[in-house]
Amino acid sequence: QVQLAESGGGSVQPGGSLRLSCAASGFTLGDAAIGWFRQVPGKEREGVGCISAVGGITAYADSVKGRFTVSRDNAKNMVYLQMDSLRPDDTAVYYCAADQRVICIPSTVKFGVGQYDYWGQGTQVTVSS
Repeated sequence: QVQLAESGGGSVQPGGSLRLSCAASGFTLGDAAIGWFRQVPGKEREGVGCISAVGGITAYADSVKGRFTVSRDNAKNMVYLQMDSLRPDDTAVYYCAADQRVICIPSTVKFGVGQYDYWGQGTQVTVSS
């Protein structure tokens, strides 16, 4: 049974940083593209960034480009979302998702929420002074 689990969320002041982690069981994250998404109540889930299965190619939403970084450690079966220069509008529940068929390109970040088969339960990130 495939399970993904996010961790590392919390509360931080504007300008601060957080690193989210995505761990998998029953699944090798290195075999799949991994996407990060976020959602606030009343809004659709939006793509934040992704990383490819091969080559570590990344893509990001314009709203986080230059501030967020997706990386992976295949030896630990982990994927990370480093979030710097956080802003109040980054407040959301953050999810990781995995799928072996997804190709990580900018259009996948923006439109690929329906392409991922496996999802974590999410972790809350709150940016507030």
